[in-house]
Amino acid sequence: MASRHTYESAGRIISTIKGELMRKTTLVCVYLAAIVIANLTVANWGPQMAIYNAFLFIGLDLATRDALHDLWHGRLIRNMSILILAGSALSFIGGLWLGQGVHVGQIAFASCVAFACAASADAVTYHLLRQRSWYERVNQSNIVSAAVDSVVFALLWPFGFQFAIVFSLFAAKVAGGVVWSFVIAQGPMKKIWLRKELVEA
Repeated sequence: MASRHTYESAGRIISTIKGELMRKTTLVCVYLAAIVIANLTVANWGPQMAIYNAFLFIGLDLATRDALHDLWHGRLIRNMSILILAGSALSFIGGLWLGQGVHVGQIAFASCVAFACAASADAVTYHLLRQRSWYERVNQSNIVSAAVDSVVFALLWPFGFQFAIVFSLFAAKVAGGVVWSFVIAQGPMKKIWLRKELVEA
């Protein structure tokens, strides 16, 4: 009986580890795919594409960052730094390979700096809101990170700083974050978004 109980306990532990690893891998792949697609489309079609990207991809990245925040714990700074640099590097290499516009290098650089600043602001805000539910933490911290990301990106990208575009980017990112955080919390991963952290339902 003791051996059976031990095997069952070990099986549950292994299953939990595999499940957490799968969640991390999925979120990382989603994050990288979103940032690469966003950067390449802006490099090719210019600022008019940035508004759509802000809702579809950047809002997704902001919500994904908060999900990874809970999963990465003590390795958050190292892992997030690697993730941001990897996304920018893939955007730059992909842009050169696919010939996506003359601004691909500058946009990848602007994205890297903007996301580093936004992720830092988001992490601090998300931590300060740790007593609130996960859904509140995500969307309230996204307001701060969306503002930082929009301003810094517009200051560094090759199309000039235009307040109307920056505000539109900010609003689209916040709205996208609301939608994507709900999807992440309630989708196939079956999370409970009224709790303080993402946990198994």
